[in-house]
Amino acid sequence: MTIRVLVVDDSRLVREILIDIINSHSDMRVVGTAEDPYQARDLIDELKPDVLTLDVEMPRMSGLQFLEKLMRAHPMPVVMISAHTEQGSEVTLRALELGAVDFVPKPRLSASIGDDYRGAVAEKVRAAFASRVRELPAVKYPTLVQRPRLKAATALHGDARGSVIVVGASTGGPEALRAFLSQLPADAPAVLVAQHMPEHFTRLFAQRLDGLCHMRVQEAVTDLPVRPGNVYIAPGGRHLRVRRKGDQGWLALQLTSDEPVNMHRPSVDVLFDSAAEALGARAVGVLLTGMGKDGAAGLLRMKRAGARTLAQDEASSVVFGMPREAIALGAVDEVAAIGAMAERVLIHSRIAAASEAKPPVASGESTL
Repeated sequence: MTIRVLVVDDSRLVREILIDIINSHSDMRVVGTAEDPYQARDLIDELKPDVLTLDVEMPRMSGLQFLEKLMRAHPMPVVMISAHTEQGSEVTLRALELGAVDFVPKPRLSASIGDDYRGAVAEKVRAAFASRVRELPAVKYPTLVQRPRLKAATALHGDARGSVIVVGASTGGPEALRAFLSQLPADAPAVLVAQHMPEHFTRLFAQRLDGLCHMRVQEAVTDLPVRPGNVYIAPGGRHLRVRRKGDQGWLALQLTSDEPVNMHRPSVDVLFDSAAEALGARAVGVLLTGMGKDGAAGLLRMKRAGARTLAQDEASSVVFGMPREAIALGAVDEVAAIGAMAERVLIHSRIAAASEAKPPVASGESTL
């Protein structure tokens, strides 16, 4: 089946670039283009596209305003085309809250369009086509809600005694992570997150989550101790690992710029592999919504190392690809809806923390 795409962008050059990229793939084609939301509205009724690419900044009506109206009146898969600015990043994150499936940065008109960008556009269109469209809720939650925080547990070094939660997500992940993390208490075990997201977006994403969660949320930094009550988000363009460091084997973060794995950096498999090695039975692995298979093999390695493993169910996933792959491999102990995930993870975390098995440390790798 060919995916029918409507491109909405006020820039003629950007429209031409997207047409060229989309039409170069045999499983998708552009059936129409629009310069503004008013044209788009008419073409949606006429052409009935499967997927919409939508520019954030447009005349007459912003992409954000149009998206909100669209998701209330005619919910459909939307991929946002985001500007390379901090304001553009903030608007794009808000678009995900409003129901957009995913986003890609706007092509840089001053540079040639590489295979990585062309591949990313095609991947996002396919993911949007395969997604479960989420209708805009009747009651909107504020962009930022500063909740009262309890005093989170701290330690001089990373706490090696309790459990650690490691999470992977892709398409639909920002909203799934918001739903999951906002339900965790301030003294929950440390959480490490690999979310497929470009550079510059992850810092703002972490800031938004920090305003919504009882736990403290920040971008990961190399050598930062892993402490309870904290959530660490892998920066876009960097792999995140957890390592044991020092004579006491305390836990710390490590960032690298190694080659992408499963076409992603950060890669969920990279994070999960490090958790299997450094944490063993003290880890809880969680694989959320996403296109593809990143994280499935890593979750299996975690399970074989003694970790508890969970995956998001199909009904609450925007795209069930990554969880489905993990389930098919036999890597998942429990499947849960996103609304119940926090409760289930905390139960498994208590079991993991009570484990008498010492986390494995490979020979010669007790330090970073």
